[in-house]
Amino acid sequence: MTSAAPELDGYRHLYSGKVRDLYAPVGADGQPLEDRLLLVASDRLSAFDHVLRTPIPDKGRVLTQLSLWWFEQLEDLVPHHVLASDGPEIPASVAGRAVLVRRLEMVPVECVARAYLTGGGLREYVETGTVSGVRLPEGLVDGDRLPEPVFTPSSKAPAGQHDEPIDEAQVDALVGEPMRRLLSSLTTRILARGNEIATERGVIIADTKVEFGLAPGSDPADPQVVLADEVLTPDSSRFWPVEGWEPGHTQPSYDKEFVREWLLDPATGWDRHSGEAPPPMPEAIALRTRAKYVEAYERLTGRTFS
Repeated sequence: MTSAAPELDGYRHLYSGKVRDLYAPVGADGQPLEDRLLLVASDRLSAFDHVLRTPIPDKGRVLTQLSLWWFEQLEDLVPHHVLASDGPEIPASVAGRAVLVRRLEMVPVECVARAYLTGGGLREYVETGTVSGVRLPEGLVDGDRLPEPVFTPSSKAPAGQHDEPIDEAQVDALVGEPMRRLLSSLTTRILARGNEIATERGVIIADTKVEFGLAPGSDPADPQVVLADEVLTPDSSRFWPVEGWEPGHTQPSYDKEFVREWLLDPATGWDRHSGEAPPPMPEAIALRTRAKYVEAYERLTGRTFS
């Protein structure tokens, strides 16, 4: 079973999401500071809006270290929220999987971009010829590369509910047209830059989800948009090996699609539409998932994960 968020000296626990725990530093007066947060990545894994009962060993460290690497590769495109990833600000018990970050006003849109057609985007395309209202060329099949990355946002659903695709008009209603255009540009440029780097290292990034926030005190006429949370990881993106890419069927992957496929296998006895929690993950599946995450990290960064 997944464990509760740990107590950390000098920090007050604020919130636990599906896979991350948020803390606020406590000041000398014993009150939480309002300008920064400690973001701790757990080893929990979510699939189909369920947090699985079996953690993935080292997942929090892999995703944190990979995000930090990507923040460096992208910082000329968009500033990020990280203030510190080591040193005295980071409690020893969560070192390697925690970052001290700026507290932001989060944008109420899930910013998704697709460079290849698969998953939910493919299902919508088969029915309508579009993804989030974006008309795509005819005749595309699973795994096809799109002419250019497209912005296909979704809603930020309350806990326990599903995110749903939304179109340009719905994003405009949430954040306004100028902000929607900026989010679209940043998200697609992040995915394009990611693929420029990743494909040379043997990895295709089929699609990705990123989170943005606004820096406190931003001028509404010229807001400072900041990249937050994680970026271009196996939890937020689909990673495919370049050498295995072949449109027309499901691609092999380095991401949690492997776990989704295991869950959907009739042998598990689980029905994703039943409302029941998924079964515990066998140790062999958890370890293979860890291996996929580590391989993605090592291929992309050129570093050995230890």
